[in-house]
Amino acid sequence: MIQPTRRLVLVLAAGFPVALLPSLVAPALWVAWAAALVAATASALADAALAVRPGALKLSAEIPDTLFIGDRDEARLRLEVPRGARSTRVEVLCDLDDALEPQPMTPALVSGGRAAPLQVALVPRRRGAARVRAAWLRWTGPLGLLRFVERRPLGRRVAILPNVRGVRQAALRFTSAREFLAGTKVQAHRGEGSEFDSLREYLPGLDPRALDWKSSARHRKLLLREHRAERNHQVVLALDTGYLMSEPLAGIPRLDHAINASLLLGYVALKTGDRVSLYAFDERVRLFTEPRSGPDAFLRLQQRTAELSYSRAETNFTLGLVELDRRLKRRSLVVVLTDFVDTVTAELMIENLGRLARRHLVLFTTLRDQALGETADGAPRDLTDLNRAMVARDLLREREVVLLRLRRMGALCIETPPGGLSTRLINRYLDIKRRELV
Repeated sequence: MIQPTRRLVLVLAAGFPVALLPSLVAPALWVAWAAALVAATASALADAALAVRPGALKLSAEIPDTLFIGDRDEARLRLEVPRGARSTRVEVLCDLDDALEPQPMTPALVSGGRAAPLQVALVPRRRGAARVRAAWLRWTGPLGLLRFVERRPLGRRVAILPNVRGVRQAALRFTSAREFLAGTKVQAHRGEGSEFDSLREYLPGLDPRALDWKSSARHRKLLLREHRAERNHQVVLALDTGYLMSEPLAGIPRLDHAINASLLLGYVALKTGDRVSLYAFDERVRLFTEPRSGPDAFLRLQQRTAELSYSRAETNFTLGLVELDRRLKRRSLVVVLTDFVDTVTAELMIENLGRLARRHLVLFTTLRDQALGETADGAPRDLTDLNRAMVARDLLREREVVLLRLRRMGALCIETPPGGLSTRLINRYLDIKRRELV
C-alpha cells in the first residue's frame, strides 16, 4: 500500500495559489501552474523509484511458544534489504490479540547487506492461547513524499501458562532458609516439632524446658529431648474462580496472582514432605484433586492450574466450602484464595469459613488493591474526589471488619498487595509448620 505523506500533501496544496494566477493576473500564467504540478508528480515518482521496494524488504521472526502470566518475553524480529540498497528507517507494529498488551511502534534502521534486529515485548494479560497475527511495516522514500505500508502475516500461536518460571526463581530464595527444612532435617528448637527424634546432652544456652528428667536420672547427666517437625500434612489450595477473581489487579487477573502464589506454596509444601491438593470453585465445583506427594505432584499441580478458566459467575461459598469439607477426611491446612467487596456480600463466606475452621486450619488469603488505599488517603481536590475518598475508606473499613470476624472464628488471615502475596503466604506456611498448628 502506497500513501501520500504530509509533505506531499503540503506541496500539492501550495500549488493552489499558483493555479489562481491565470485568473488574477494573466491567462498565460497557466503554464506556471502546470509546471508546478509536473514537478510535484515527478518528485513523487522519483521518490517511489528510489525507495526500498516492498518485495525487497525481508522479515523474519522468532516468537516464543510459551509465555508465563505476570512475566514478559520478547518477539525477536530481523529486517533485511539487499546489498547496495540505501539505508531506510522502518517502523514495525505487531498485530497482537486481546490476550497480550498492545505495544507501540518500534523503529529500526535497515542498511543494505546488514540485518537490523529489533525486539517487541510480549506481555500476557490472561492465561490461555494468544496469537501474534501479523507485523505491519511502514517506511518512506528518501524524499519523504510517499509512505509504504505492508502487512506481513505471522500467524503464531502462543500458549500463556501460570508463572512456573517465577515459582522456580522464588523457590531459590527459600531453599537456603532454615525454616524451609522443617520436616526434612532435625530441628532442635522447642515448638518446631512434635515427633521425638533423639536425646542430646544439655549445654548452656539450650532451652531447659526440653529437659528429659527421667532419661537424665537414668544416665546421671542432663539430657534434652530433640524433636523433628511432623511431615505428611494435607495442604489444600482452594481457589475461588468467580467473577471477582477475574478482575485485573496490577495488570493481570486476581486469579492468576492466586495461581502463581499457590504454585509456589505447593512447591514448598511438597519439598517439606506434605501432601498437596487443588480445589477450585465458583457457582459450582470446578476442580478437585486428591492430596498427593512425590516428584510428579508438582507437575500435575501445574497442569491442573493451567486448565482453570475465568468465570463470570458469582461465587457460591455455601456450596463450595461445604463440599470441600465433605471431601476432606482428615484435618488439613486449607488455604482459601478469594476476594470480597463488603460485609454484606461476604456474610455467607464468613459463615461457611467459620464452619470449615471447626475441623481444619483455615488460612484466608485476599489481595489488597493499593489504588483503593491511595484514593482513601489522597488529598481531595474537589467534591467528587472527597466522595470517592469517603467511599474508599468505607470499603477499607468493611474489609477490616470481615478479617476481624474471621480471626475470631479461628482462621488465619493474609491481606497483601499482589507483589507480596507469595512471600507472605510462604512465611505464614513455614510458621504454621514450625508451630505444629495443623
